[in-house]
Amino acid sequence: MSFLAPFFLLLAGAAAVPLLLHLLRRNVSARIDFPAARYLQRAEREHSRSLRLRNLLLMLLRVLLLIALALAAARPFVRGFGSGHGATAVAVVLDNSLSTTAVSGGQPVFEQLRAGARAVLLAATPADRLWLVTADGRLQAGTREMLLAELARVAPVEGAGDLPLAFARASAAVTAASLPSHVVAVATDGQRSAWNTERRSPDAVTVLAPSAGPPPNRAVASVEAQPSRWTPRGSMIARVASSDSTGYRVVIGERTAARGVAARDEAISLRLAPPERGWQAGRIELEPDDFPADDARHFAVWIGAPPSVSAETSAGSFIATAVATLGADGRVARGVGITIGSADAVAALPALLLPPADPVRLGAANRALARLGVPWRYGALDTSSTMAHGDRLEGVSISRRFRLVRQGSTSADTLAVAGGEPWIVAGPGYVLLGSQVDPVATNLPLRASFLPWLADALGQRLGAPAGDVGAPISATPSEMIAVPAGVDGLESEAGARRSISGDRITAPAERGVWFLLRAGRRVGAIVVEAPEAESDLARIPADRLAARLAVAGARGVTTPNALARSTFALGSSHPASTPLLLLAFLLLAAEAVAVRASRSTAA
Repeated sequence: MSFLAPFFLLLAGAAAVPLLLHLLRRNVSARIDFPAARYLQRAEREHSRSLRLRNLLLMLLRVLLLIALALAAARPFVRGFGSGHGATAVAVVLDNSLSTTAVSGGQPVFEQLRAGARAVLLAATPADRLWLVTADGRLQAGTREMLLAELARVAPVEGAGDLPLAFARASAAVTAASLPSHVVAVATDGQRSAWNTERRSPDAVTVLAPSAGPPPNRAVASVEAQPSRWTPRGSMIARVASSDSTGYRVVIGERTAARGVAARDEAISLRLAPPERGWQAGRIELEPDDFPADDARHFAVWIGAPPSVSAETSAGSFIATAVATLGADGRVARGVGITIGSADAVAALPALLLPPADPVRLGAANRALARLGVPWRYGALDTSSTMAHGDRLEGVSISRRFRLVRQGSTSADTLAVAGGEPWIVAGPGYVLLGSQVDPVATNLPLRASFLPWLADALGQRLGAPAGDVGAPISATPSEMIAVPAGVDGLESEAGARRSISGDRITAPAERGVWFLLRAGRRVGAIVVEAPEAESDLARIPADRLAARLAVAGARGVTTPNALARSTFALGSSHPASTPLLLLAFLLLAAEAVAVRASRSTAA
């Protein structure tokens, strides 16, 4: 039992008044025998037992009446007793994650969950304290009317949100409230991948979750452009999760680039050479189903002409042969854009730089690197055998290399290491190797990975337009991400722009491709997608989820009205003032009857 106004219990001290009056009436003064009153003494002795019982009954009724009034004034709340529901702290957790947009029974699951949250708020009284918490982390406290208006504005987000965090915030809010009862009401689709928390609330928990299983679902699990720069050809690699075959469409910009049919759980790999140029948004779409949110996924790609390359004689015969092969495949073109050669023979960047074949030219090579602004120098010759480690270069053996010595603190990327030291490094406009591309120094030109590596170095590293930031950035909706220096704006696929500042921003809340801008020019892209786990619609039943979330006092329901009833019934203490006032009225009536009977007897 608890009391909202415990100081009124002091009124119960008034119950001592009838007791004192009863005791004082027992004090008998000195008696004087009076012959004429002897017959009264006989009558009193005859009725003394009934009078004592009647007086004791009156005293008891009056004491109980005062106690009942004092208890009613203190506004007690008793578990399992009383009428209506007592003042309760209720936090409603509304799941508005992307998975709730799945259609069940002809309408999105989210609408069923919103109806459950609305039913709880409508059942609240002015004495209750209320909160509304959504999966995207928003918590709002307010009156029933305020939260009903906010509930009408809530819409599903385009990501997974963080339901365990939302539940933790709701639990903390109700626990801190100084009310007799605390309940967290959760309206969720019960997605198994979303409820991965071990936290349990000390307060009562009610859960509304669909009773039906999730709808069958086809999904684009992943999609990627390989490489991220097409010159102009490249590959689109996608993975489809489906229980049967399904049609798909690939879109680049506003143009359909390919169509086809994917078999069950088939990986899709397409070679494409679209006519578009520059940074482009693409997507792969499936035939629609009852969960349309994952029927498409986006990718971004830079498309341009093949880089023009000239190979100096100092680069060696293997480089010359490789460049000719890439040219025949359309991946490079002959020209003066990118130079490949010995560092001492290259006059300008961009360039793929090699050490000179003659160590006597090492000083000239280092002076050329300084003139070109490359923050590296060739050091001592190392002829010990070692293995390389790096992308596409794992297992390459090296028998002759010049150590690369860094100059200053200018940023650079290490593409491969040998003997724990940099072997291939890259920076703005240059790729620098520590060995000649010759079997005498390394077996790199003899390996199958050589041509793909060289194509990436020329097309991705050296062929990128000045100022481009490289591969697209992957993000989930509203995630904090780092952006390259100098980026000052974002542009949507539809052309809407917004300014940004700083090196960390909040990713857009909408899924899709957003282009990074520098001085109004596209220099990169952010691809915003929901986590792949959102496509897994497997559910936890309401009762099991409720038991997982509560230490004690848990109940799972499957209808909105049942959520409202359970929220205010489970673990709730009911107000007992009304029953106590009714008891006081009955005691007062009984006292009046007893007094009237006493007077009739006395008469």
